[in-house]
Order: sequence, then C-alpha cells, then structure tokens
Amino acid sequence: MSLLNQPVLVLNRNYEPLSVCSVRRAVVLVFLGKAEIVENNDGVKVRSISSFIPVPSVVKLDFYVKVPPKNIILSRKNIIKRDGHRCQYCAETRAPMTVDHVVPKIYGGKDTWENLVCACIKCNNLKGDRAPEKAGFKLLKVPKKPNQITFIQHFIGISDDRWRRYLFLD
Repeated sequence: MSLLNQPVLVLNRNYEPLSVCSVRRAVVLVFLGKAEIVENNDGVKVRSISSFIPVPSVVKLDFYVKVPPKNIILSRKNIIKRDGHRCQYCAETRAPMTVDHVVPKIYGGKDTWENLVCACIKCNNLKGDRAPEKAGFKLLKVPKKPNQITFIQHFIGISDDRWRRYLFLD
C-alpha cells in the first residue's frame, strides 16, 4: 500500500471518532486549514514544492460536524464480524459459521441486529427452530446493533496503535 493510501482516523472537533480516510485526503484537509494533526506517523513527511507536512495518523476537524446515525448494513458478513467470528452459543471460532435467529422466524423473530447471532453449523442445527433456552443454549452476549465506534473498531479495523485511545480501547 502506498504511503498516500494508508488509513488515517478522522475525529470530530470534540475528539469523537467520525471516519477513516486516506493520508492523501487528510493532508489536503490539513493544508486547507480544515483539520489539524493530532498524531503523526513518526517523523515521516510528505513534501510539497515549498514545505513539508508530517504524515498524519489521526486528524481532528477544526469545525464540528453533526453526524446523523450511520446505518450499518445488516448482512450475514456484518453479523459474523460483529460477533468476532465466534459462535454465540459454544464460543467456537474455527468451525464454519452461519447466522442464527435467536427467536426463530416461525415464532415471530425478525431479521434485526438484536435477533441475529453468529453460530457454528453444529449449534445452529442442534438449536433448530427453538428458543435458545428450550434447546439448552445460553447466549455469550446479548446481540445489539453496532454504533459508530464499534463500526470503526471491528468493521474497518485498527490499523495503527495510535488510534486506540480515540476509540476508547486504552
């Protein structure tokens, strides 16, 4: 990956994580005076004709952006990512995974973040069309819709340890 395409964490004016952009975009924001560098990339610099700009790892916008809640797409892939590729019944991580309805559809279960979990094929088949309690299963954690910070942490990933404190991981 070229230096200008590496990811940079973008923070709102209040240090709330907003998104991830490329170094190229972050440098343009800094050059135009729309953002400031909060964390840089250990002395690495981008050179223009007349100046040097440190390569940012984290930038903060100089203005506040009111962000509407992001609608993270409900998909099989995103359910499995949210649950860390871990069966929510037996904690298996190496088996092939599928998605299970906690409350089965035949009992009114919906296709929602709160009703879908990652499950290994074995547990999904053993559970069948029953509630987890009736099948003798207990969920490892209550499923919920991921928020913006969770989205960056798990879906985009943390490509730089300097991001950790801004994503509330320290």
